[in-house]
Amino acid sequence: MAQRTIVITGASDGIGAAAARKLAAQGERLLLVGRRRDKLEAVARPLGAQSFVADFEHLSEVRALAGEVRQATDRIDVLVNNAGGVFAEYVMTEDGNERTMQVNHYAGFLLTHLLLDLVLAGEGTVVNTSSVGAHAFGKIELDDLDHTKKYKTMKAYGDSKLANILFAKGLHSRYHQQGLSAVALHPGNIASNFGKETGNAMMKAIYKSPLARFLSTPESGADNLLWAINGTPGETWESGEYYTDRRKLPKKPNPQQNDTALADAFWAASARRVGIDC
Repeated sequence: MAQRTIVITGASDGIGAAAARKLAAQGERLLLVGRRRDKLEAVARPLGAQSFVADFEHLSEVRALAGEVRQATDRIDVLVNNAGGVFAEYVMTEDGNERTMQVNHYAGFLLTHLLLDLVLAGEGTVVNTSSVGAHAFGKIELDDLDHTKKYKTMKAYGDSKLANILFAKGLHSRYHQQGLSAVALHPGNIASNFGKETGNAMMKAIYKSPLARFLSTPESGADNLLWAINGTPGETWESGEYYTDRRKLPKKPNPQQNDTALADAFWAASARRVGIDC
C-alpha cells in the first residue's frame, strides 16, 4: 500500500494517540492535531509526525489550523475527526455555541469543509469518532441546539455524538459520487483521560471505580479506528453508516440518525453556526 497522508484530531491522548502510533508503524504520513502542545509533541516527535495545535473551543483556531494543514499537504487520504470532550458545566463559546456541540461537532464540521478539496483530491475518507451515547442520550432539538432550556451533561454529549453520525451521512449524500467516503463509529468505552477529566460526577465515578477494569484500552479503541481507516468502503464498511465497537451496524439505532429531513436541516444549521455556505 502506498503511503497515505492522514490527519487525526484529538491525537495527543487516548485512542487518537494510540491510533497514531499504529499508523506510524504502517509507514503512513501523519498530521496530528491536539489542544496542548506539550502532550501533542510527546506523541508526534517520536513518530516523526507533523503537529498542529488548535483549541476547538475557538473556531478562529480551527480556521488557522486549516490554513496550516493546507500549507503542509495538497491532498488528504484520511481525515479522522476524533477530538471531543464531555463537560459538566454549561459554557457558551466566544463563537456563540454551546461548548460540547462546538468541540465535538461544529469544529470538525468546519475543519472538514475547509479541507474538503484536499480530501476530494485524494478521493479520501472521513472517519468520525462517535459514541454509543448517541443512542443512549441523543435527541437533537433544532430549536434548542444550545440547551438553553435545561443543560444536562450527558444529553449534550449524546446530541453531539449523534451529530457526528448525521455529519457522516451528510458527507456521503453530498460528496460520495465525487469519490469521498464517510463513516462514523463507536470505538468502545475507553479507559482514558477523556472520562477522567470530564468534570461530570457520574463519569468520574465510573472511571475511578472497580467498573473501570471493564473499560476498553485506548489500543483496542484505536484498533476499531484502524478498522475504518484501513478498510475499503463498500467492502469493509458502507459509506454514510454508523458502526458499533463490534464493527457492526447497531441493532437499534437512534431513530433520528435515519431522518433525512432532520439531517439536512441540521447540516444547514451547522453551516450557519460556523459561518460557511454549503
